[in-house]
Amino acid sequence: MKGFGSGALGRVVRSGVGRRRVQTLVIAVATMMAVASAVVAGSLIVATNAPFDHAFARQHGAHITAEFDPAKVSAAQLAGTRRLDGVTASAGPFPSTTINPVGQDGGHLPALTVVGRSGPGEDVDALDLKSGRWARKQGEVVLSASFSGPFLELGTKLRSSDAEDARTLTVVGFALSASGTAEMWATPAQVRSLVSGDGGLSDQMLYRFDSAATKVQIAADRKAIAAALPAGALVGTQSWLDTKHAADQGAAATIPFLVAFGVLGIVMSVIIVGSVISGAVGTSLRRIGILKAIGFTPREVVRAYVAQALIPAAAGIALGVVLGNVLAVPLLNDTESVYGTVSLSVAWWVDVVVPAGALLVVAVAALVPALRAGRLRTVEAIAVGRAPRTTRGQWAHRAAGRLPLPRPVTYGLASPFAHPVRAAAMVLAVTFGTVAATFAVGLTQSLNAVAHAQDPENRADVTAVSGGDGAGPGGGAVERRRAPAAPGSGQAPAASGPNQGQASADPAAVRAAIGAQSGTASYYGTATDDAKVSGISGAVRAVLYQGDSRAGGYEMIAGHWLSGRGQVVVPTRFLERTGTRIGDSVRVTFQKETVSLRIVGEAFDTSDDGLRLHADLDSFTKAKPQVFHIEVKSGVSAATYARKLNAVVEPLGGAAFAESAPQGENMIVLLEAMAALLTLMLVSVAGLGVLNSVVLDTRERVHDLGVCKALGMSPRQTVTLVLASVAGIGVAGGLIGVPAGYALHDYVLPVMGRAAGTGLPPSVLDVYDTSQLVLLGLAGVLVALLGAMTPAGWAAKVRTATALRTE
Repeated sequence: MKGFGSGALGRVVRSGVGRRRVQTLVIAVATMMAVASAVVAGSLIVATNAPFDHAFARQHGAHITAEFDPAKVSAAQLAGTRRLDGVTASAGPFPSTTINPVGQDGGHLPALTVVGRSGPGEDVDALDLKSGRWARKQGEVVLSASFSGPFLELGTKLRSSDAEDARTLTVVGFALSASGTAEMWATPAQVRSLVSGDGGLSDQMLYRFDSAATKVQIAADRKAIAAALPAGALVGTQSWLDTKHAADQGAAATIPFLVAFGVLGIVMSVIIVGSVISGAVGTSLRRIGILKAIGFTPREVVRAYVAQALIPAAAGIALGVVLGNVLAVPLLNDTESVYGTVSLSVAWWVDVVVPAGALLVVAVAALVPALRAGRLRTVEAIAVGRAPRTTRGQWAHRAAGRLPLPRPVTYGLASPFAHPVRAAAMVLAVTFGTVAATFAVGLTQSLNAVAHAQDPENRADVTAVSGGDGAGPGGGAVERRRAPAAPGSGQAPAASGPNQGQASADPAAVRAAIGAQSGTASYYGTATDDAKVSGISGAVRAVLYQGDSRAGGYEMIAGHWLSGRGQVVVPTRFLERTGTRIGDSVRVTFQKETVSLRIVGEAFDTSDDGLRLHADLDSFTKAKPQVFHIEVKSGVSAATYARKLNAVVEPLGGAAFAESAPQGENMIVLLEAMAALLTLMLVSVAGLGVLNSVVLDTRERVHDLGVCKALGMSPRQTVTLVLASVAGIGVAGGLIGVPAGYALHDYVLPVMGRAAGTGLPPSVLDVYDTSQLVLLGLAGVLVALLGAMTPAGWAAKVRTATALRTE
């Protein structure tokens, strides 16, 4: 009897597992769900940190990417900075400039930083060449791998600008820079030839320091570089900490949600396993007494009942590891797109630690009731058998009997009080199932609200631009479909179809045509360009609005949307980066015009790394709208309206399009699917927990059921009795679970927002209504009734004589 596999103890364990099929299934499914949730959460926690760190270390990434004015500092002086205290490695100087490339279809790409390097390998920022080869001659460029896709492939031809003398550039490779030092690379001579009046030439230096782990250290390193060179030579820097934050925050927002489900799963598995083993002990008192009578020691009894939990738990854990790895793949693939060739898979130690931890949890959950079995005295166990104490629950039966309800209902309502511990376990199982359902419903609605809040200007029926050919098949493009953004690029994709970069039409003429067009309900204009903001190094994307822009306004976290001149609305990260708050003023330079704007609102906007600003166009005297967003009157076809407007503005040099319906964001759709799947697993386990408890109750009371049947109870009344025994459990679980799920949603969503670098507006947080909460509360009753349905059917079908003969 030394092991579980052979001997008397092994036979006892195998017999217990084989006889208690329902309990075995419940333990296996509960542990499978808990382990799957924990594996997914653990793998993504690793994914938010390890890939960037590993890629950065392998590439010897730049702690600081510095830009210098070549007119104020020589190459020799820059080379001298390599000997500064604290500098462990450096590379450069590399010629650098900015271009606005144009695609083959005339669509503009975002402004790209082009750096001249003779090859991908350097002492700092050794690039990974994902595909193709390095640029070797004039006209060849290598793009950041984030742009790789069906719209930008090897061999794609680009023009360096929309000017007549623009150079033709051929994409010969895609490379990865963990440091984000550039979006395009070419030979140094090629970069110098691309310098134009708008994008001047600068020298790029890349540095690694022995102390660069905090913002304070980075600031000190930057100060040392600037002090070693002539005043004004250093024109801008980029910290690796900001690059890491931008790379990590997408996946980081998913972690609180997954951790919440993982914790729910682990807690529920503890409840279920403890309940199952406790029930097994409670229904096997006579068997335990017999085992002790034939020579089993208390320690062996404990080992037997712990083993009966560990065997199905081990099977469930193995399945959970497999399922968790499968579920983690889509999210890991989304994160992998940021790092390209960095291999992302579930860390081996997650697949080891999680199963080991789950086994420990199951062993502890099973040990408590198993110890009770070990402490039972032999004579007492044999004498008592399976019968519950007659004094338990008598008060409940007397109280229920006074209710104006049929006797089977009152009998069923009072039944759980005969086994208060088992009833409490059922209440907890239903509670956690209801918590999961409530949280998942709120999470799904919040994610839908997030998707709806993004890019509100794209919700316009029709868009008119003041430049571009506008020609499509047949000469009248009336619908525009946006090309997918390059994964992980953080940039808006170029629109397929017309060229928005040219402003050949007079915006006033386009505005007049829109106003004269029948079917126009409302419209507003926008101008988008890079701006300079005091307190932020580098360019900030600015969107200026003219007219009543409330239809295209972002959801507000605090303050209000634009309502007049001199106002600006900014995202959460802008406020954190600049140390400002609502009511403060910032100086903004837009198209060489500098004005002071007052912050009037905090917008829910995560685009451009949360640094985009929204201002009133009339605050700037030189800015003109480039795009008009139009709402048509009810009953008016957007396509027909766009076709007519396009016929008017096309001769002016503009174009008009009917916007297609926006598609759901892949990450949001994926999170909703994950929430639905994990909730289904949790609710199923809750139902199995109820099933297990009702099976135990029904088997214990089979003799009582036989007596009731002999007295005239019909099969339908028997089903009613069994279902009534869990109805109160469902009500209690719903009443506790719905508020708990509501509170969990209100806690997790802000944590997800902070992980993504933004606050959340009321439209994302306040998603429940009273009717939904009532239905979710009834869901607890439904889970309990469904869990009891199978044993209720068995109780109804059992023959009276069979039931009376059963102890």
